[in-house]
Amino acid sequence: MDRTTKNYAWLVVGILWFVSMLNYLDRLLIASMRTPIKEDIPMTDAEFGLLTSAFLIIYAILSPLGGYLADRFSRKWVIFTSLLLWSFITLLTGFVQNYTQLITTRAIMGISEAFYMPAAVAMVMDYHKGSTRSKASGILMTGLYAGMALGGLGGYIATIWDWRLGYHLFGGIGIIYAVVVFFTLKDAPKTEIDIKNDSKNDFNFIEMLKSLFSSSGYLLILLYGLLVSVCFWLIYAWLPTFFEEGFHLSVGDAGISGTFYIQIASLVGVLLGASIADKWAKNSDKGRIYITAITFIIGGPFLYLMAAADLYWIAILGIIVFGLSKGNHDANFMPIITQVVDKKYQATGYGIMSFFGVMSGAIMIWVGGYLKDIGISLDLVFKIAAVGILISGFVLMAIRPNKTES
Repeated sequence: MDRTTKNYAWLVVGILWFVSMLNYLDRLLIASMRTPIKEDIPMTDAEFGLLTSAFLIIYAILSPLGGYLADRFSRKWVIFTSLLLWSFITLLTGFVQNYTQLITTRAIMGISEAFYMPAAVAMVMDYHKGSTRSKASGILMTGLYAGMALGGLGGYIATIWDWRLGYHLFGGIGIIYAVVVFFTLKDAPKTEIDIKNDSKNDFNFIEMLKSLFSSSGYLLILLYGLLVSVCFWLIYAWLPTFFEEGFHLSVGDAGISGTFYIQIASLVGVLLGASIADKWAKNSDKGRIYITAITFIIGGPFLYLMAAADLYWIAILGIIVFGLSKGNHDANFMPIITQVVDKKYQATGYGIMSFFGVMSGAIMIWVGGYLKDIGISLDLVFKIAAVGILISGFVLMAIRPNKTES
């Protein structure tokens, strides 16, 4: 199939959707297998938590490098190598015999997975411009949602068979799929403008930093991204506990209340927000910015409503509306970056933002627990997060995009 055709552009999204699903599935398997892993490999709860912290910190630190490599070299090769390496490490995790080996595999997985997302979102932007850009980005992000949901399969596999089988199974699937990626995925052909401004010969690291950090639009995106990341990580990490303690639910009911509604709403928000953004962008340079900012300006107060609610159904309503705004953000974040960042630095720009976002996540998961330990209620923490979401919407409004998307 001619890769310049519209059909191939959507095939690229489909190929990368499955890779994105594996990306999140493999990293989240460990959470659903906590009990059998601890029974097999003795460790404290703090040591178990460190397995995730080590992954997140290394992932965050190397994300800018992943973006740089995707801008400097072939995006296809970065994606293929990342998938092959993390799938091999996933397979290898099923053979570990002690804690040192386990945390080592988690750290290496952080290294390998850090290179995927910047390259993937940049490749989707290469193939999709104008009327399909937000839709393509949003569909790619639903792969992450699918990976989050399927991560729970590890618990069933561990219960029915053995936790190691889960790592062997999904690691093997990833290795096989890497072969599919190698033979089907192609870098987007260069346009005349790309050839004229070829990034291969004039890509300069210092110039890249100057281009990004001298842009007021990109600095505002960093501020916006940091605000929403801090709030997202707090909400995702502590929402089930909020429902368990605030509404006296069982662990199972609280888990459903704290994950199901927000994920379903986010999925709807991705598809709806992407469709509106692509249409609005035809008539306004700030169309994607406006829809994302407006949804957060609405979503922030509804998140506050959830935190302040005494009735369960009102809290659920609040988290559903917030989830819609979160999904809209997922669909439009990378397309907005393309409006303020030079095309040859877009993957790097995403990678730097990922560094701040994921690092803040590693910190805020701990901060939420610390605040709870010293007696600060989760409803107050979520009210503060709601204000942060509201402010992020106004920050986004201040961004002035370039006249044309690249």
